Amino acid sequence: MARLSIVGPDQGEVIELGGSRLRVLEDGSTTDHRLGVIELTLAPHSEGPPQHRHSQHDEGFYVISGTVRFTVGDEVHDATAGAMAMVPPGVPHTFGNPGDEPAVMVSTVTPDFYIRYFEEIRDWIASGRPMTHEAQIGMMAGYATVPSTEHGPEAG
Repeated sequence: MARLSIVGPDQGEVIELGGSRLRVLEDGSTTDHRLGVIELTLAPHSEGPPQHRHSQHDEGFYVISGTVRFTVGDEVHDATAGAMAMVPPGVPHTFGNPGDEPAVMVSTVTPDFYIRYFEEIRDWIASGRPMTHEAQIGMMAGYATVPSTEHGPEAG
């Protein structure tokens, strides 16, 4: 039977990713895995993940506070509070925080399986291994995500 899910402000699994913080608001268990939702707090002057493409899920980002810099291919877009960015499958993208204050956004993934990627990163960091771009790209591969080799540092 369907049930209501409410995640309070001090609830949800928290995953520390270096200087950034991710809080899982919906892991897919309430939505039959159609939707996952996270709150992401980006540390000031953080670059974010390598530019990448998803092949099996849409990703949405709603900026709550601060400025989030989205790079899509060669285009750069700065989004401030109240802005919404939607990234369909196949679109190269990355995001970071160019500002002096933390940036907060709510991110959706449909379907939800990409939430497991963040859990894998959490476990990697907890094991004491350094989180390199190469390690991150290797983990992304398990979730139908590949680097955008014609954009960003992978272009070499």
